[in-house]
Amino acid sequence: MNIQPVTLEGRTVRIEPLDRRHAADMAEAADDDIFKYHVLLPEISTAGFERYIETLLSRPNMVPFAQVLVATGKAIGGTTYMDIQTANRGVEIGTTWIGRAYHGTLVNPEAKYLLLRHAFEDQGTIRVQLKTDGRNLQSQRAIEKLGAVREGVLRNHVVMPDGFLRASVMYSITHEEWPAVKARLEERLGY
Repeated sequence: MNIQPVTLEGRTVRIEPLDRRHAADMAEAADDDIFKYHVLLPEISTAGFERYIETLLSRPNMVPFAQVLVATGKAIGGTTYMDIQTANRGVEIGTTWIGRAYHGTLVNPEAKYLLLRHAFEDQGTIRVQLKTDGRNLQSQRAIEKLGAVREGVLRNHVVMPDGFLRASVMYSITHEEWPAVKARLEERLGY
């Protein structure tokens, strides 16, 4: 397993290595409410997203991506591989967001499909984990709809920027579960 920046092309969304050129598009797609449950809060401006991108790129054990709408070539969100555990062949998909106009579309399931397929089939990963704020019911429903298994809640797991003690809801998909999850996602995406 050697997680590196890579471009993954779908029908609706392309996952590509994040860089500063995505900042203006991201600022256009974002709003403060999207980041309500995130630990890292960008200022919603081109300069703010340039700083946000630089922060993500400087973090160890994280490979950040832009989510780019294939039809327009514009960045409409971001995601990462993070908490990369090479010895244990595990990775987390996180720090994910997409512009509100794309909620409830095929963007999120296709992005997750591309990232999961790459992790399991190209990288030999045996576990992909996802986690979300316990208050973020929309994210929990989306993760469950992917076919991830809820593992539990980490209480007082993260101190949020406003001082709130966040509980994190943990999910995972294992390599044994991947074929069924893949089939369900491909059906949902019309592949």
